[in-house]
Amino acid sequence: MTFDNDQRAGTEKTAARAHAMQVETRARVEFKDVTSLIQRLVTESGVQSGTCHVFVPHTTAAVLINENADPGLQKDLDHFLKKLAPFNNDYCHDDGNCDAHLKASVIGCSKSLLIEHGRLILGRWQGVFFCEFDGPRRRELRVKIVSD
Repeated sequence: MTFDNDQRAGTEKTAARAHAMQVETRARVEFKDVTSLIQRLVTESGVQSGTCHVFVPHTTAAVLINENADPGLQKDLDHFLKKLAPFNNDYCHDDGNCDAHLKASVIGCSKSLLIEHGRLILGRWQGVFFCEFDGPRRRELRVKIVSD
């Protein structure tokens, strides 16, 4: 993953920092753990208390907060979503990726995380995942860090 830009807005005390990360996916469905990359942005921002907004500007990708200790959960989630929105179905939106749009809609395109003491507040087993449902592709992940 690469970082495209770093933009600051406002005063130094309340500066918001916006980042665009490039994410390469290698499969049609992929759950890519981006927790450490987002934490690195938070650390580099110097923000000790605030909010980290994560946004995926794509209609067939999403961002998820869930367990990152057992990769079996990602397989289970993929299996569940395939049952919910199968690849081959009688969809009105018939361009070959309607299932990807539906899966992304269920998971959601944004999450907000709290920052305390310079760290993302996540549960013991939680991680942040970029979810690809129509890959492989080169995607963008937007992160905005706002100080309290």
